[in-house]
Amino acid sequence: MTVGTVHVLDLESGNLQSLSNALTKLGYEVKWIKKPSDGLDTAEILLFPGVGNFGHVVTELRNRGFVEPLRAYIASGRPIMGICVGLQALFSGSTESPGVKGLGLIPADVQKFNNSTKSVPHIGWNSALVTNVADEGLYGLRADSKYYYVHSYRADAAVPLREGWTVAIGNYNGEEFVGAMCKDNVFATQFHPEKSGVAGLQVIRAFLQGHRISKVPGLQTDILKRNMGLTKRVIACLDVRTNDDGDLVVTKGDQYDVREKGTAKDVGGKVRNLGKPVEVAERYYLQGADEVTFLNITSFRNCPLVDTPMLEILKKTSETVFVPLTIGGGIRDVVDPDGTKISALEVASLYFRSGADKVSIGSDAVLAAEQFYARGEELSGDTPLETISRAYGAQAVVVSVDPKRVYVTSKDSTNHHVIKTAYPGPNGEEYVWYQCTIKGGRELRDLDVWQLVTAVEKMGAGEILLNCIDKDGTNSGFDLELINDVKSAVKIPVIASSGAGNPEHFLDVFEKTNTDAALGAGMFHRNEYKVADVKNYLSEHGLLVRNDSQLVL
Repeated sequence: MTVGTVHVLDLESGNLQSLSNALTKLGYEVKWIKKPSDGLDTAEILLFPGVGNFGHVVTELRNRGFVEPLRAYIASGRPIMGICVGLQALFSGSTESPGVKGLGLIPADVQKFNNSTKSVPHIGWNSALVTNVADEGLYGLRADSKYYYVHSYRADAAVPLREGWTVAIGNYNGEEFVGAMCKDNVFATQFHPEKSGVAGLQVIRAFLQGHRISKVPGLQTDILKRNMGLTKRVIACLDVRTNDDGDLVVTKGDQYDVREKGTAKDVGGKVRNLGKPVEVAERYYLQGADEVTFLNITSFRNCPLVDTPMLEILKKTSETVFVPLTIGGGIRDVVDPDGTKISALEVASLYFRSGADKVSIGSDAVLAAEQFYARGEELSGDTPLETISRAYGAQAVVVSVDPKRVYVTSKDSTNHHVIKTAYPGPNGEEYVWYQCTIKGGRELRDLDVWQLVTAVEKMGAGEILLNCIDKDGTNSGFDLELINDVKSAVKIPVIASSGAGNPEHFLDVFEKTNTDAALGAGMFHRNEYKVADVKNYLSEHGLLVRNDSQLVL
């Protein structure tokens, strides 16, 4: 049953489908406003979502004639909620886009996080602690909950506080920032409530119902302040492909081989079937997964892009899973069966409109890095990675890396980046380099992982999904040497992947490396452990994790 209508500014932002799904879940009808004449003057409640580059979002506002009508809407006293760049646009400007003026409600510029001591973008689950109201809570905000942030630029709280705003603070490795703020009829969040699970949905509902202050009993501020900061992210990954009957299934490989062992394909070595993608994703969400990643390992060469089965999976999943969704596979320039050429940016846009929050690029990123070095480390500006990052922001682009160990006898044995290993090779070799692969690990390239990650960071990648072919399916733990090496090479966040077999492996990777997140697959698919088992184990050992299992909508 519909309980009301919400108008949403449509600037073709990446999170529109996710926001629409969240509003539908709460019982509201969504009406889109692409230009002021679409009903801005009669709208009773307005949401202003924004993703990506500050300059791009604010320029879209100006080009579509929204600036003055939006100021008039705010002056009328009707409620408005900004999300992510929708919050930043309320400021005078941003150092991300010099010379581009924001709406100016707050006379200050948004500044970039300091990346000398931490990964940037700031990606993950963090707090929003209200600083200047007697009651805990602000439009459903809970000081004991975590919310999903993904941004490189932060708003300092000093000026909004001085201007009379109520501010909820987040803290990222010592740098405080505005997590949310409110004054009169204007409310804005830096985090994405539509991607923050039940806690985020509660915030949206409280705003829509006008419940500005909500008392949350029994909270101890001193304990909550100690629990501020970024949590350890636990990500569930689903490898999706067609099985031998043509059905899309979740599968899992051993060193990338997804067929059952012991028999050849023509005598019954079938693709492992570990469940239906939408059902499995929802199960992991309910278990507490901080993100869900779909890696599409099937090629749909004879299928028009708009009919690609993964789009339907994304649409269905995003209706019930309110944490970030990443999709990998097929994010490249393609030609439809009818001869229509479709750019990687258009492919990514279609995935974003279907509910994806991030896209993952694999083989094409390796090829782009090779060309980057062939040009003398000059950017071309037209690779899939660069065009998508420019349009949607670096935080929307993940590069999936599939390296393989190559043992050598000394550092001088190769021109590639070499590390000394604590796990010697088959002939006692004490050094190793990590060779990049493409096509699902089937083809080796003359490029090492250090070269790849440093190149894609310059191209605009916002995150590295770091796999390891040698560890895949072994259940022997993550390759800690590889993770530490890559973390030392880049400033962007790194997700550790491949090898997890039990909760102890997650504790190891978080305690012995600076990884920003860790990913599990087979151990969850086989029901050996739940996502909650991993998070509870981490919590018992003193690590900060998100736990909203007590919340109900």
